[in-house]
Amino acid sequence: APWHLMMSLTPSRGCLLDLPWEDILVPHILCHLPLQQLLSLQRVSKSFQSLIQLYLANMRCFDSSQIGPAIPRAAFVSLLKDNEVLQQLALQNCSDWLTDRELLPVIGQNHHLHQIQLKGCAQLSRHALVAISLSCPNLRRLSLAHCEWVDSLSLRSLADHCKALEAVDLTACRQLKDEAICYLVQKCSRLKSLSLAVNANVGDVAVEEIAKCCPELEHLDLTGCLRVKNDSIRVLAEYCPKLRSLKVKHCHNVAESSLSILRSRGVELDVEPPLQRALVLLQDVVGFAPFINLQI
Repeated sequence: APWHLMMSLTPSRGCLLDLPWEDILVPHILCHLPLQQLLSLQRVSKSFQSLIQLYLANMRCFDSSQIGPAIPRAAFVSLLKDNEVLQQLALQNCSDWLTDRELLPVIGQNHHLHQIQLKGCAQLSRHALVAISLSCPNLRRLSLAHCEWVDSLSLRSLADHCKALEAVDLTACRQLKDEAICYLVQKCSRLKSLSLAVNANVGDVAVEEIAKCCPELEHLDLTGCLRVKNDSIRVLAEYCPKLRSLKVKHCHNVAESSLSILRSRGVELDVEPPLQRALVLLQDVVGFAPFINLQI
């Protein structure tokens, strides 16, 4: 294993660190080690510390969860201060302290990011999303779930500058209304996955615009969108032939009359057919599923 190789070939033997750092050690050995072990390796010697710093500066993917349940603010700032080549950034374990002050410098110096995960980072502001939109023109996947600071103006900036977006998670971004969603999908017609779950302000107007603007759409999450009704689901069925999954649980105004069209096409739904739901309820009540002659 690479880790055992690193520990057995110490600097005193003059073997490992004599290998080309940028051509061999960084891309072919260090990349196989967990980030937490790499940070521990810095303490072996000054040479190893320099090697790890080189690795961090050339790291393409940073996932805070690899370090543990929580990453200290100072450690985050130190780890990414020299990196300008990040492609993927996941910061879901930094929600307790992550603010614009820590995030904006990282975003500002990394223009190759195509995937950003900020789920639950509640202490950021709309300026973070504006910075992302201005610095990351090639962004394809963005998670802003439970980021209630996302507003229509910052989402508008995202739509104007990141037209290659394929997946956006706006779960529980409760400031957003139909108008903001419509603007996003009009500009980002390549969307394949979109979550608007837990947003009572989203209704038929947004869903119909999604259907008409995003022909490549494969996954749509409308869980808890209470204003969505049957008409927009029918439009979705008509305009989105590539749809593979639709979540409409707790959408009380969406009935089987519209879902059956999608169900017949094999679209995965999170709501069971009425007969199946009735059987489950009956089984819960009487303790068994009765025999039913479906030919009657």
